[in-house]
Amino acid sequence: MAAVEPNWKTIRPFFLDSAAQCKPKEMELFSNEKTSSFYRLASEVYNTSNELTAEQKLIANFWDCNPFAVQFEGHMSVGLKKISPGGHWMGIAGIACEEAGLNLAQTLLVHTMVALTLHDSFICCWNAKYATNRIRPETVIHRYIDEKWQPLLQTPPFPEYPSGHSVISTSAAEVLTRFFGDQFAFKDSVETYLGLPSRRFASFYEAAAEARISRLYGGIHFRDAIENGGVVGDEIGKFIINKSGIQKL
Repeated sequence: MAAVEPNWKTIRPFFLDSAAQCKPKEMELFSNEKTSSFYRLASEVYNTSNELTAEQKLIANFWDCNPFAVQFEGHMSVGLKKISPGGHWMGIAGIACEEAGLNLAQTLLVHTMVALTLHDSFICCWNAKYATNRIRPETVIHRYIDEKWQPLLQTPPFPEYPSGHSVISTSAAEVLTRFFGDQFAFKDSVETYLGLPSRRFASFYEAAAEARISRLYGGIHFRDAIENGGVVGDEIGKFIINKSGIQKL
């Protein structure tokens, strides 16, 4: 299918100066040499996917958040509608508001700020994705390690670097932590309607960290895309907090 949303960089941000304001560190450059850093990144994805524990598989599927996934049953392919990554964090915002007993005005403020943060984070991340245009682990592993390997999760149709989940989860966690504090424990039940069990987190930071590493477990991101994406998300979140002046509720 065609690459998804290559023109998001043309959308005007709400808080950032431009879609290119927060850029990730330089990515590891492609190399098929077995002694290279890039090959080691690919090998980590391959080896991790082959040794996943039941808990790691659960984490990968919990944070999959693929808005449209295809499931194959014999000769049939069935399209499944699921929640988006942004939708998942909006759901977390709603859970936090309910558990904190916020009034309507406070709830509207939280949802608005999280939504605008996600908006800016996505266009910033997608600007970097199409600027770097890096290959996905599935393609690398098929060509140079194991042509029969399959990732646990479906590989999305857009460039790999940086990890979108890492950017948007970290920025959303920054804003939510500003509102509710860094020790706000909650139960994430956003996707129970899809048959996924709820998960408990001691903080929004803990949830974001799990969302980031889930992309390695799922076999769809290299580690540098995950870690550097988290740095970008942290930068975006802190910038928005400082620019908007939001305070703890």
